[in-house]
Amino acid sequence: CTVSSGKWFSQYDGVEIDQSSKVDIDHVVPLKEAWVSGARNWDPDNVKRTALANDITNPQLLSVSQKSNRMKDPAEWVPTRESYVCTYVRAWVQVKYNYGLSIDMDEKDALHKYLEKC
Repeated sequence: CTVSSGKWFSQYDGVEIDQSSKVDIDHVVPLKEAWVSGARNWDPDNVKRTALANDITNPQLLSVSQKSNRMKDPAEWVPTRESYVCTYVRAWVQVKYNYGLSIDMDEKDALHKYLEKC
């Protein structure tokens, strides 16, 4: 099944998208970030790997505009849409917690800074 039309709202930057070719599916916690935060230690057959990459029940996957989908973590980037920053930061923490992933000191400081304002 290929999606050819619809409307998507990019939470990161507030852009409404009406072309499927301009939509990216973003991992809130990028897979590379998950890897360096502990996923590399998971057994290759561990269902957590597949779950993390395809998780639509936790706040891990979002449809976003292509321009807002970048490698990121809260120490370096938060959504430009200010009203979504708290949701993003909470989602980051929830995904890290749900999958037992570590948070480095820069992340911790940034998360604390943003969560204090929420």
